[in-house]
Amino acid sequence: MSGLFPMLFLSHGSPVNAVEETEFSRALGRLAARLPRPKAILCISAHWTSPGPLLGSRTQGPLVYDFYGFPPELYRITWPAPGQPALAERAAGLLAAWSPRLDPGRGLDHGAWTVLMRLFPAADVPVLQLSLADGLSPQDHARLAAALAPLRKEDVLIAGSGNFTHNLAEVSWEGDAEPPSWALDFDRAGQAALEAGDLSFFIDAVSDSRAGRLRAHPTDDHLLPLLYTAALAAASGEGPETVYEGWQNGSLSMRCHAWGL
Repeated sequence: MSGLFPMLFLSHGSPVNAVEETEFSRALGRLAARLPRPKAILCISAHWTSPGPLLGSRTQGPLVYDFYGFPPELYRITWPAPGQPALAERAAGLLAAWSPRLDPGRGLDHGAWTVLMRLFPAADVPVLQLSLADGLSPQDHARLAAALAPLRKEDVLIAGSGNFTHNLAEVSWEGDAEPPSWALDFDRAGQAALEAGDLSFFIDAVSDSRAGRLRAHPTDDHLLPLLYTAALAAASGEGPETVYEGWQNGSLSMRCHAWGL
């Protein structure tokens, strides 16, 4: 839609995607070449949850290495993208109905930096993170997401970072096995819902995830960033462009989307 800055949903998968050269990383490189330069990035990551919504208001800060048992090189990565407290204040105003708070000490977690560093390797675009607030209904998460829509008219890139499917209890750690039927079924149904603008699919999926009934997402942390971008897309009537589709560790769908490119 004219006048709206592009928006992204990125499956981030394992932290090693920050350093490995794969079809996934090459797809992010191709996406980077097409993206206009934003004034700032607002990232909603699966890896920051809080009792109520928090906005990272840092000016600069270290990365958060919120993972364990990975190669040492991952813990030496630096990507010093600045923060932007003024944007945190602006977003807080848009989300006033949910009483957000500012967190000046929070660094960027791996759901944010492992993919954003592929898109903006120079680390010269300010990044703001929004936490996933515990206790909100799926409908309220969708309403909160839609309240961020004015930022897209202000050249802010909104990026949700989770996974299109995410069940760590059923991944393959011994190479890339064939994706199981339950993962393929959700991947196809979720893609169809995005193409149809069917926000109810993702609201229902979050509800099932919270009840532990959804095999593709037994928890909702990696699904909620997808709900946020789906809610914003439904509000503007935009359809998705698939910028990557593929699988890692058997059951992890790494599907990524862009809107407005």
